[in-house]
Amino acid sequence: MAKTSPAVFLKQVQQEAKRVSWPTRKETLISTGMVFAMVFAAAIFFFVVDQILSHGVKWILGLGN
Repeated sequence: MAKTSPAVFLKQVQQEAKRVSWPTRKETLISTGMVFAMVFAAAIFFFVVDQILSHGVKWILGLGN
């Protein structure tokens, strides 16, 4: 692989950055909202599963009241 000088590399990066299709503000906000919603849903799911497993282990080991 041929070595590229830093100046050529930066010029190539600039050319590639011009080709990027950046998301609109609305798309970014929707995506961010969906990420937060999925994180919240996953947190609730794992909390419920953890509670069920915890109670199951306590019941099996006879540690529950």
